[in-house]
Amino acid sequence: MSAGAPRPELSIIIPAYNEARRLSESIAQLQSYLQTQRFLSEVIIVDDGSTDSTAAVVRSWMGRWHALRLIRAPHQGKGSAVRAGALAAQGAWIYLADADFSVPVEEISCFLKEPPPREDLRIGSREAPGARRYGEPYFRHVMGRVFNLVVRMLLVPGVSDTQCGFKLLRREVALDLFLHQTIPGWAFDVELLYIARARGYSVREIPVPWYFRTGSKVHPARDTIGMLRDLFAIWRNALRGRYQRRVVPHPTYAPESEVIAGFEIETPHSATSLPD
Repeated sequence: MSAGAPRPELSIIIPAYNEARRLSESIAQLQSYLQTQRFLSEVIIVDDGSTDSTAAVVRSWMGRWHALRLIRAPHQGKGSAVRAGALAAQGAWIYLADADFSVPVEEISCFLKEPPPREDLRIGSREAPGARRYGEPYFRHVMGRVFNLVVRMLLVPGVSDTQCGFKLLRREVALDLFLHQTIPGWAFDVELLYIARARGYSVREIPVPWYFRTGSKVHPARDTIGMLRDLFAIWRNALRGRYQRRVVPHPTYAPESEVIAGFEIETPHSATSLPD
């Protein structure tokens, strides 16, 4: 972002680990959607230590789309990648998305529709009334519902779907939450929502159409065990009062800086005004 340039209204954060095959299509869809909108935006893709050509794919698009930015990070997990992107974001609203866009890009408009003044988080839900799932294997659905039952019983009662990767947060709320986040892996969503509830932020579920995509990085058996371990870590952190203080330093944003929140960032330009 050059000196004096207006800040974007929306920052879209996409964590990516070995997503070279499908990332280009997702970026194309996102660019096509954003070109029809009247607000300023930026798209931050966080390469979570990929071993394929994910970064090269993003760089090829950066030459054609100046709203696109790339953060290179060591492989630590989705939670760590999302946090790096959120702490670097400049938008008044921050939208979290998965690289496969299993919730279509057009649904961003549903999240942005008339945000009420006091609504802090809008989270995509595959279980809220009006939501639809397409093509999901039965065993994955069952495992997801069992995990959500445990989450509701122990940490986040009343939220029917904590794990949908599509969420909209106010920037100031996002900074507060991510500055308290500790979980680097898949269960970071649960921790984020637990902290939000504990700190009095409002959470609303938005029903979404969700399409199962092949190539998921989630391994049901292995990652479920790890996520259950993370739930215990969240519970333990809460007992110790860890969510009452910041656990990472607040980054100072410098438009031409190559390092934000400890990660390498590449940005030929930042947010640009999109065509009307």
